[in-house]
Amino acid sequence: MERKQLRKRIVILGGGTGLSTLLRGLKLYPLDLTAIVTVADDGGSSGRLRNDLDIPPPGDIRNVIAALSDSEPLVTEMFQYRFKHSLDLDGHSLGNLMLAALTDITGDFSHAVREMSRVLNVNGTVLPAANQIVTLSAELEDGTIIEGESKIPAYLQPIKRVFIEPYDVKALPATIAAIENADVIVVGPGSLYTSILPNLLVKDIKKAIIAAKAKKIYICNLMTQAGETYKYTASDHVKALYDHVDERFLDAILLDKVQMPETIAERYEKEQAWPVEYDEERLKKMGLEVYRKDIANISGETVRHEPTKVAEWLFEYADGHASEDSKQLYF
Repeated sequence: MERKQLRKRIVILGGGTGLSTLLRGLKLYPLDLTAIVTVADDGGSSGRLRNDLDIPPPGDIRNVIAALSDSEPLVTEMFQYRFKHSLDLDGHSLGNLMLAALTDITGDFSHAVREMSRVLNVNGTVLPAANQIVTLSAELEDGTIIEGESKIPAYLQPIKRVFIEPYDVKALPATIAAIENADVIVVGPGSLYTSILPNLLVKDIKKAIIAAKAKKIYICNLMTQAGETYKYTASDHVKALYDHVDERFLDAILLDKVQMPETIAERYEKEQAWPVEYDEERLKKMGLEVYRKDIANISGETVRHEPTKVAEWLFEYADGHASEDSKQLYF
C-alpha cells in the first residue's frame, strides 16, 4: 500500500489508437494510471451497438481495456477478436459484445466497464468520458454542420469547431476525482477533433482540468490528418484545444525530434497527410515548455508513436526529471 501511494498519478484523455498505444507503454512503469475515454464514436461495430441497444459505443473503451490488461495473451486476443464469417455478427468484436451484455446485465455502462476491467485484470482505471450516448458534430468553415463522429473527416473540409449533444452531459464523479488528484494530465496523441476534443467538451471535465493543480501536457501528433488537421502546425493543434476549452490550460508539449525519411513523407502525402511542422518559437510564445525527444517508430511505410519511448519520457516528466535520459524499464 505504501508503494502505491508513492506512485505518480497520471490521467490520460483521448480515444482511438493513439490512447491505447500510449497506455501499452505506460503500464510498464510504476504509475497510478487513469484513462478517460471518448464515447462519441458512431461507426463500425460500436455504432451498430450504440444504435441497436441505446448504449455508449464500447469500441475505444474495449481497446483501452485490452491495452492495460495483464491477463493471458490468449484471453486478450479473444477479447479483441472480430467476427468475419457471420451475417449477424460480421464486424463485431467479442469485447464490444461482452461490454454490451454487461451493460444490459448491470443496467449501467460505467459499471460494465468497471467489471470488465476487473475480469481482464486491468493495470489502471478506465473511465468513459460520459455514461450516456454523446453525439459529436462539427461546424465547417463554410458553415455546414456535420453530425456524427465518423462522418466529420470524410468531408475533407476545414473545421471551425466541434460540439457535443447533449451539451450538458455529466461526467462521472470518479472522473472528476481522478483529474483533481492527478499529478500529470496528458492530452493526446490522437485525432484532434474526433478523439481528443470530445472529452474536453464535457463541461465538468473541462472545468476540472482548468482547475487542476496537475501539470498538463499535450503529446503532439506526428502527422496531420486529412479531414481534421490539414497542414496544421503544432501550434495550430494547441490553438484548437485552447479555442474549445476557452483557456490556455497546457503547461508543456512533447514533440518528436527525428527527421522523417522523405519516402515515408511522400507516401503519406498521397493521403493528404504531412509531418506536423513543429513551430517551436510560436509554441514558446504561447507560454509552453517545449520538449523534443525521439519518440517515433517507423514500421514499413507507417510512422507511429513508440509507446515505450513516450512512456519513458512521461515517467521522467512526472518524476521531475524530464531532461534526463533513462534507459531502465520498470516492470
